[in-house]
Amino acid sequence: MPRRAPELVTNEIYHVYNRGVEKRDVFLTDRDYKHFLETLEHYLAPVIKLSRKPKLKDNQRSETPLVDILCYCLMPNHFHLILRQKSDNGISVFMNRVANSFTKYFNIKNDRVGPLFQGVFKAVRIETDEQLLHVSRYIHLNPLVANLAANIRDYQWSSYSAYVGDEQNNLVSTQEVLAHFPSKEKYGQFVADQTDYARTLEQLKYQRLE
Repeated sequence: MPRRAPELVTNEIYHVYNRGVEKRDVFLTDRDYKHFLETLEHYLAPVIKLSRKPKLKDNQRSETPLVDILCYCLMPNHFHLILRQKSDNGISVFMNRVANSFTKYFNIKNDRVGPLFQGVFKAVRIETDEQLLHVSRYIHLNPLVANLAANIRDYQWSSYSAYVGDEQNNLVSTQEVLAHFPSKEKYGQFVADQTDYARTLEQLKYQRLE
């Protein structure tokens, strides 16, 4: 029996993640990464729906936003997001739309059929400010720990540059995390302070697997 999407609480924050079915890579080219980010942005915007009451002068309304994206990182075979649920069932609807759209794109592009992601997304509720900061750091360190970048600021497929740089990123809301630091530079130092520790944990994990 397939696993159902978790019931999540509106206005709460969650660490949401999933990986490719059979641990396969889901991002094969730069275009795949870009398309996934474009898909996130597309479904992040409120949906305009036609009213079923034609007598109304204004026959359009904006759907309540489903989520805010506070942090993200795309890796070759998985992704991490920190999402705040903005409306009831918002994360489940948002993730279902994103997964279905990206799977259709990927399958057509690569002449394949079937699911791309490993079942329903996973979601862990973030209950404290401290947990939020540490999860954001963990997510942003992923490319460095996996040796995908020598400097995480150079990794294109995460929100880290929006946290420490000046470039505008319409996809991510950084205020929730950065409000706990006097400057972007201090957040960057907060992340960098755990680089060696994160790499050590990753090495220990692989040693256990061997």
